[in-house]
Amino acid sequence: MNFTINQLDFQKNDGLIPVIIQDNTTNKVLMLGYMNADALEKTIIEKKVTFFSRSKQRLWTKGESSGNFLNLVSIAKDCDKDTLLVKVNPVGPVCHTGADTCFEETNRTDNFLLHLESVIQDRRDNPSSKSYTTSLFKKGINKVAQKVGEEAIELVIEAKDNDKDLFMGEAADLMYHYLVLLAAKNYTLAEVIEVLKNRHK
Repeated sequence: MNFTINQLDFQKNDGLIPVIIQDNTTNKVLMLGYMNADALEKTIIEKKVTFFSRSKQRLWTKGESSGNFLNLVSIAKDCDKDTLLVKVNPVGPVCHTGADTCFEETNRTDNFLLHLESVIQDRRDNPSSKSYTTSLFKKGINKVAQKVGEEAIELVIEAKDNDKDLFMGEAADLMYHYLVLLAAKNYTLAEVIEVLKNRHK
């Protein structure tokens, strides 16, 4: 956040500013809410989005009753300093109706790798006895890391031949297990991409 709370114009709307909530991964707009200075400060400190509820006339942390929190990623102000764009990693559906967004849109990315990453993270957070991914997490970080190493070796071996199907199959296996390792370490593909971007400068 490259500004201070005091720089924002809360006076235009009786002490409130509109806040656009956007998914950091899918870029979908999830909802619109309002913050006063206290709600913004609480959001920054706790890293979970807090609004000022106009109906309840109090601070309201999204997910405080449902558990569907909006985990803070970044905050940006608009050119007039009276509106915020808040990027988040949502936990569960955002709308009180149970929908992904308050605009009746499915919150899904067209990028399959990011979709796969979210599925893997869900298997980590909501284990299923029928899931191979869940079974990997249960075996611990050493086993997950070992699988990445095994798949990398198998890919190197296939790279020496000219069988595209086998090579692509091993490449896919390595990518999948790499995403599992990232999730096991509580890191994301977006963080890796950010490192690559910084190196590219």
